[in-house]
Amino acid sequence: MAWLAPDGNKVRQVWVCTRGANDDRCVTADRSRGISFYGWAWDSKTIIYIQDSDGDENYHLFAVDLETTNVRDLTAWQGVRCEFVASHQKHPDELLVALNVRDRRCMDVWRLNLITGEATLDTENPGDVLGWIADDDFVVRGATAITSQGAYEVRVRESATAPWRAFASPGLSDDVWALGFSKEGIELFLKSSIDSETVRVVAKNLSTSAEREIARDAELDAEGVMLHPIRRTIEAVAFEPGRRNWKVVDPAVASDFDALARVSDGDFSILSRDANDKIWIVVFEGDRLPHKYFLWDRDARQASLLFSSQPKLGDYRLSATRPVRIRARDGMTIPAYLTTPADTGAGRLPMVLFVHGGPWARDYWGFNSWVQLLANRGYAVLQPNYRGSTGYGKKYLHAGDLQWGRAMQDDLTDAVKWAIAEGIAAADRVAIFGGSYGGYAALAGATFTPDLYRCAVDLVGPSSLFTLLASFPPYWTPIISLFKTRMGDPDKPGDREMLRSASPLFAADRIRIPLLIAQGANDPRVTQIESEQIVAAIEKNGGTVEYLLYPDEGHGFVRPANNMDFMARAEKFLAQHLGGRYEPMEGESIAGSTAIIKVIGN
Repeated sequence: MAWLAPDGNKVRQVWVCTRGANDDRCVTADRSRGISFYGWAWDSKTIIYIQDSDGDENYHLFAVDLETTNVRDLTAWQGVRCEFVASHQKHPDELLVALNVRDRRCMDVWRLNLITGEATLDTENPGDVLGWIADDDFVVRGATAITSQGAYEVRVRESATAPWRAFASPGLSDDVWALGFSKEGIELFLKSSIDSETVRVVAKNLSTSAEREIARDAELDAEGVMLHPIRRTIEAVAFEPGRRNWKVVDPAVASDFDALARVSDGDFSILSRDANDKIWIVVFEGDRLPHKYFLWDRDARQASLLFSSQPKLGDYRLSATRPVRIRARDGMTIPAYLTTPADTGAGRLPMVLFVHGGPWARDYWGFNSWVQLLANRGYAVLQPNYRGSTGYGKKYLHAGDLQWGRAMQDDLTDAVKWAIAEGIAAADRVAIFGGSYGGYAALAGATFTPDLYRCAVDLVGPSSLFTLLASFPPYWTPIISLFKTRMGDPDKPGDREMLRSASPLFAADRIRIPLLIAQGANDPRVTQIESEQIVAAIEKNGGTVEYLLYPDEGHGFVRPANNMDFMARAEKFLAQHLGGRYEPMEGESIAGSTAIIKVIGN
């Protein structure tokens, strides 16, 4: 088995052990950022993991030989990004990965040999493909692309040398994504909202285009899909109305799911399995439950606890999170999650509106370290899945089109007003806090509705939609058309004023509340200019801002010292303006943090 855990220097590494033996050992030696994504090769003697350089997201793929502990960089091109595509039990010494070696704008498929290290170009990207699918013969035969109009399209081919053909071409309001081929290569599994209000899981015949439905919900999109890695069948599909509901579609695992539901509190997912499908690794997560990992013996119907990801939290009383529904001003229902401090009685509380990024993503029920920290410090925490969020059908998703700073922001305003009307939040002690799009929303809240909030926290949020659209990394070229369709196109005169009016930068003179802004200098998605230009505008207008720049971070903070430093400064900032508790730092900064601090105003 393999897992992630800190080493003696508190840097996250890959560890391995023999099941049933006491031979735990660390097999990697990352020096600073820690490893976040790893897996097994099918040869069962190689661990693979990806790592970038100080947050630049140009990930390299590394291989660890467990016999020698030698580590090799399999994609050692400078400035090139690696994305995993596929591995296969019939080809244990090979991997398929996507690399932008040939053209920084295109993620081509390359075949890597784990023994020799040789990399061979397998499939060229015509320029608009986002993801690739290999069949049971380890041949790349499926692709998900985005057209120049900003619509998804699934393509297939009959062999490695055959031409590609469009297989599923929805309209602009539909989504479709290839999941995998059936064992015999007769069908392609898809996530699709074609001819449906919600995203379904379907199987479509490659020859006849006949379609059979595997799982659907009338109100919710299909989310997690459990696809057997060898039998190539779909076993279960998750839907998330508030908590996770699994729809089991393969009778072979029905009894496992029934039994697992009784193992522990929280919602579970299957993370891994052995090649014989006898042993599963299962994770349970809940609002007051740090992730717990179990070994599930399918024959014995027995679960054995492996570890809790944060065992010390078991000594504390954590705060419950509950789903709530909020009515927006136009009648649309906004799903949200509300967390209130465990040790607080009735009465209005200072509140943090905690806004998710994306924006085409969503918040889920479960353990959130930021939410628990804020609740512990005395705040109610409200997480709205504003329009434009995924998971609630295409009408809800596309209600956010061209609505940055407009109806999407109105949903956040309406969520705050709901919390005040319900007697949850103190009207004069509300903060808005978010990262990425959530950081944009924090800036927009401070700019467009400054009387609603006492303060705002922006983590890597864009301040100008023009510079945001102009500064995406080159390998995002295929999805720029989607952004322009959903955000607005700066090349269209009719959209330019809309984008300008939605950009906090151009109305920075309206900001009257204190801000905390944090930025990673190497962020390839929301570049440093986004924070620098809004900080300069606030300074010019005599406003108040504390600006944190982390020179060795990207889109969010990975190094433990930097993460802790930002958390410490954020909770102090909120305490100063909302009146909650905070734990003072020892000294000017957390030991090992690289934060560069600029304070403007009071």
